[in-house]
Amino acid sequence: MIPLYHDFSDATVLVVGGGSVGARKAERFASEADVIVVSPTFDDRFDDGEFPAVERIRAAPAVDDMSGWIDRIEPALVVAATDDGERNAAVTEAASERDILVNRTDRAGDRDVGSVVVPATVEDDPVSVAISTGGQSPALSRYLRQQIEAEIENAGVMAELTGRLRAELKESHPPAERRELIREVVRSPAVWKALHSGIAKAEHEAASAMGQDERGSENG
Repeated sequence: MIPLYHDFSDATVLVVGGGSVGARKAERFASEADVIVVSPTFDDRFDDGEFPAVERIRAAPAVDDMSGWIDRIEPALVVAATDDGERNAAVTEAASERDILVNRTDRAGDRDVGSVVVPATVEDDPVSVAISTGGQSPALSRYLRQQIEAEIENAGVMAELTGRLRAELKESHPPAERRELIREVVRSPAVWKALHSGIAKAEHEAASAMGQDERGSENG
């Protein structure tokens, strides 16, 4: 499988199954997509107000009626999250027949064409790191996520800073030189430390890392 990022803005995600697994999936997608959960019962998390934007439909679709549900809702992604393997297989088959992406939560290892694995993620906007063990070890995914969280502290601010610098340098430096200057900023411990004190301090350290302070003094 090749990891990709997918924009679900203005798209619908259908989750079949309202247990603890379905709740986690609904929460994951509710920040961006319109989420519809179909289930005869719902985990308590749905009543805790954690993701009120999720639409719940209390129903128990028959195995041979999954196609009808998918046709009515027209989702961009279907999540098969029930505790019934036969039902999950029916959801997966119906979605695959319509070339709709599908995430089957009870299947690890070999997956059908069109299958989606939802990875554990670590985010410091706009930086996002995805972690997947191919469904083999959720415990390892959680452990790695905890380790990476500490490592990417302030990565979002660094992305903002270097993005701004790239735009400024584009006017005065050729691509190869521009890339090397940005690398110097990203590799600078002083810049990373300065990020804790705010973007202004970090900009000063970034200029020093790129050698612009010295060139500025020479030109003055």
